[in-house]
Amino acid sequence: MAHQPTTDRGRRSRDRIVAAASELMATHGVSGTGIERVLARAGASKSQLYHFFDDKDDLVRAVIQARLDGVLGAQGPLLAELDDWAGIRRWLDLMISENEAHGLPGCPIGSLAAELCGRDEAARADLERCFEILESHLADGLASMRARGLLVPEADPRRLAMVVFAAFQGGLLLARTRQDVEPLRVALDAAYEHLRSFRSR
Repeated sequence: MAHQPTTDRGRRSRDRIVAAASELMATHGVSGTGIERVLARAGASKSQLYHFFDDKDDLVRAVIQARLDGVLGAQGPLLAELDDWAGIRRWLDLMISENEAHGLPGCPIGSLAAELCGRDEAARADLERCFEILESHLADGLASMRARGLLVPEADPRRLAMVVFAAFQGGLLLARTRQDVEPLRVALDAAYEHLRSFRSR
């Protein structure tokens, strides 16, 4: 029966397996990443893996959570400042510059969604939760702006946040296809202007 580790050594072993799986899935996809390959990359035994995870699906869900934690860790300070125009613009610019600097690696959560959402309901639900958590940071910031009179009363923070994330995912897909960051920049600039169209005058 899989369980969470209770010792530092166990946590390190589990984290190493999850990290190896995540790296391999980024290169080969989920379907192209077998358990044996994960074990070889992690330097772990099969008994260790099945001590922490029930099966490959369980490991995939751990990868999803690890990727969400990574995004939140990397963007945390900016996600806490999405309650004014300058903070939103800084965050959008970071997503553009980071993708440009690292060769358009794609969204670590979106790439899993593209592969898994049509075939694994548990993973789909986990990925939906990830997007909801990420969108909530912007939605909460926009709600604060509306409460402070910076947005018109009819602005819907949840829908506006969804627009921005849809622009990011679509813009990133086009940018990766063309190997040019410009579609991502255009999409996020358009999303920002859409937000600005709801500002109080």
